[in-house]
Formats: sequence, structure tokens, C-alpha cells
Amino acid sequence: MTGHEAAAESEQSAQADRTIEVTMTDGMRFSPNHIEVKAGQTVRFIVKNVGDQPHEMVIGSLDELKAHAEQMRQQPGMAHDEPNMVRLDAGETGEIVWHFDSPGQVDFACLIPGHLEAGMQGTIDVRATP
Repeated sequence: MTGHEAAAESEQSAQADRTIEVTMTDGMRFSPNHIEVKAGQTVRFIVKNVGDQPHEMVIGSLDELKAHAEQMRQQPGMAHDEPNMVRLDAGETGEIVWHFDSPGQVDFACLIPGHLEAGMQGTIDVRATP
């Protein structure tokens, strides 16, 4: 982890401090694509695919996300089910529950081949708590 990335971890069983709704569209965008949270918060992301094709939300550093996207290009049928991601078919809703430990920046993206390259990504700014 570099200095500008916030430590984050899955907290599937934890109680969320906050809920944030995120939509994914066939225009290759997340809404919102910039999110602010506080260090120490556990956030439940309610993720909705309002498009007609599959999309996913994967949380991590941009470097990690790009490396994972390249793996998916090489193995398009690759199945993965990680706590930092949700993959949704058209019209589906899912969730990710994530605990943000320390201040910094965390990224999120859709890693389906071509989607990240088309601009389907966003950032989570983790602010220090006073």
C-alpha cells in the first residue's frame, strides 16, 4: 500500500455506520463516482445495475484494479467472488460492506473487459476523523 491509499477491509458481518447507494449504467459510469467517508466508518454500498449489460463494482487501489482488469481480459470467463466486489446482471441490486481504517484514497471500478477503459471508475476519499 502506498501513502495515498487508505487501508480498507471487508466487514461483511459488521454493523454499517452509513449506507451509500451507487448506480452503474451502460454509459460506463458510476453515480456517484466520487464518495467521501470518514476513517473508522463501516459503509454499506447498495449497488444497482440500471443498465442492460452486466457490470461490477470492485474496491481497491487503481494499480490493483488495472492489474485485475488485465487478468480478466486474458481470462474473460474468470469467475471471482471477493468481499471487495459485487458483479450484477442487468436490473440486479447487491451490496458491499467495507470498513475504512485510515485516511487516504481508495478507488473503485468495473473490471469487465472494456468498461474501466471506457471510464467506469471512481474514487473514495477517506477523511481523518477529528
